[in-house]
Amino acid sequence: MLFFITTHIIDFSLFNCQVGAAKLYPPDIYTLSFSYLGISLTRFKNLSQTNGDIFKMANIMMNLEPKKNVGKYAFLHLGFRLFFLGASSFAFLAMLVWMMHYLGWTIQFSYFIPMTWHAHEMIFGYSIAVVAGFLLTAVKNWTGIQTLHGYPLLFLFLLWVLARILPFSAAPLEIIAVIDNLFILLLSISLSIPLLKAKHWKSFGLVSLLLLLLISNIVFYLGAYGWLPNGMHYGLYAGFYLILSLIFIMGRKVIPFFIERGLDNSVQLKNWKWVDKSHLIVFGLFGIADLNNSNSYLTAGLAALSCIIHGTRLVGWYTSGIWKKPLLWILYLAYAFIVLGFALKVLVIVNGVSIYLAIHAFAFGGIGMITIGMMARVSLGHTGRNVFDPPRSLFWIFLLLLCGALIRVIFPLIDSSFYLLWITLSQIFWIFAFAGFLYVYFPILIYPRVDGNYG
Repeated sequence: MLFFITTHIIDFSLFNCQVGAAKLYPPDIYTLSFSYLGISLTRFKNLSQTNGDIFKMANIMMNLEPKKNVGKYAFLHLGFRLFFLGASSFAFLAMLVWMMHYLGWTIQFSYFIPMTWHAHEMIFGYSIAVVAGFLLTAVKNWTGIQTLHGYPLLFLFLLWVLARILPFSAAPLEIIAVIDNLFILLLSISLSIPLLKAKHWKSFGLVSLLLLLLISNIVFYLGAYGWLPNGMHYGLYAGFYLILSLIFIMGRKVIPFFIERGLDNSVQLKNWKWVDKSHLIVFGLFGIADLNNSNSYLTAGLAALSCIIHGTRLVGWYTSGIWKKPLLWILYLAYAFIVLGFALKVLVIVNGVSIYLAIHAFAFGGIGMITIGMMARVSLGHTGRNVFDPPRSLFWIFLLLLCGALIRVIFPLIDSSFYLLWITLSQIFWIFAFAGFLYVYFPILIYPRVDGNYG
């Protein structure tokens, strides 16, 4: 028996080395590894039919983790399903409402103007829903512990939905604020529990950013209520920059990883230690400076330095192979828009360029494109599909959003006399992009994994 176990440990190690050499993503590796383990145990059973004790042991090992009943629908199995559906649906509907406002339909809010609603909902509505879906899924992978699912997940999601609907009602601001912030608090707690159980201390930085988002949202509502002067301004910009911080942290982890393993040829990207160590510090100083005095030369200098740092990172991540893979170029170009946002922020201060161009380079081009790219990839990988063979329609969906970003950010620099037209066109491209995403991914997100597993 000892000989069997030893030889199969060696076999299993060699198998994992072969898997590592073939460029497989973690979900693929786990599937193949456990399939191999099942084959080995079957062989073990055949060899030990004469020994009842060993036969029982093999049966126990093969049934350590019995399959859960996956059911007909799977949207409550894991966080990415509900929250990616909610985020993409809200991106479509909220932009449709915002476009109708631009075309003359009046939106009435009791506590803030429509532009403030638009800014708040893109940060604390859409963006944080994508973050919730991503982290509820990622933490399960990091810790091996099941994160929120079933009815508790549904409850958390309905809190988020209710916070999106209530601003259109006559509900008191206190109720809206409590529900909106309760969602972020419960999300933070639900992520902290598995991280604590697994003692996965290095990931608590992401939870701390969620708590800072909670504080930013509280500051926003205190400003809306009239208790904190400029509270809405501080809360919105702090939340905006915290979302960008999350993108910088997660982007550093996943974008080069995806590029290196997503290309047919062998490629090793460059990452510089000085960039990794400095980018969040400089960006944090930029955010503080911008909140204190958005038109100061100190703010412009820190924006320029951030542009150089992230531009350097972008150069290190470049390889020509990305243009053949929509799931790669969408992430790369999204990061490029963030670099452009820093450059435009400098021009806002030194040359009088509209601040909204810099904001939308960060938001539309950066956050919008990187989130739809991440949702597209995560949804494929975690439903058992091949991320190397994504739906062909993704190219056109991503192209629509890219065109919208270019029209919103670049075209006004060329001719600002058609500013309203550029805004309307960019909104139309955004709406069609997310409508296309919903059409393709709705069945992927509500039905069980193609391999029949729970998740």
